[in-house]
Amino acid sequence: MDLVHADADLLVVNKPAGLLSVPGRGPDKQDCASARLQRDWPDALVVHRLDQATSGLLLLARGPAMQRALSADFAERRVTKRYVAIVTGRLTGDGWQLIDLPLAADWPRRPRQQVDPLHGKPSQTRWRVLATEGNHTRLELEPLTGRTHQLRVHLAALGHPILGDTLYAPDPERSPRLLLHASELHLPGRMLTLTCPAEF
Repeated sequence: MDLVHADADLLVVNKPAGLLSVPGRGPDKQDCASARLQRDWPDALVVHRLDQATSGLLLLARGPAMQRALSADFAERRVTKRYVAIVTGRLTGDGWQLIDLPLAADWPRRPRQQVDPLHGKPSQTRWRVLATEGNHTRLELEPLTGRTHQLRVHLAALGHPILGDTLYAPDPERSPRLLLHASELHLPGRMLTLTCPAEF
C-alpha cells in the first residue's frame, strides 16, 4: 500500500482493490489493510472501511483516543469523502445532483443491500458528471451518509451500475476490477485535505 499521509494522530493509505480493510472470518481473510499497517504502527486503529473491491484513501487513527475523536467526526458528518467511478451508459447534467433512496440489508442475499422505502435507512449520494467515455460515464461521487454499498446500490438503482460490479450489475461488463476509487478526504477540523487520483 502507498502511504499518503502519516502524523502523530492518523495514517492515510491508498488501499488497493481486492484487499480487505479489516480481517474477515476465517484464516484466509486475515490479510488486510489494518493488519499490514499495524506491523509498522502497532497503535493504528480503523476509523472507517472501504469495500474489498474499492480502492483509495483509507484513514486509520493512532491510538484509541484519536479513534474516538475521528469516529465522532465521521458520525457528525464533519468529514467529506469523494469518490471517482465509471458507470455504464451515458449520464448528462450540469453540477451536482442527488440520489435520495433509503437502503436496507437484502437478508436472503447477504451481503447485498437494497433500496427499501419502508424499512430502509435514509441514504443520500451527490453525483456529478466528469466526462463521458464512449458508452460509459466518469462520475465524481459524494456520499452524504455512510451505508453499506451505498454508492454501488444507488448507482444501480439509477440504472447506471458501476463497471465491474458483480453484485449489483445485472450483466456486469467485463472489467478487471470494480471501477470505484476513494479519491479525496477532507477533515476540516484538522485542516487536512488529502487526494489520491484513480488509476483508471
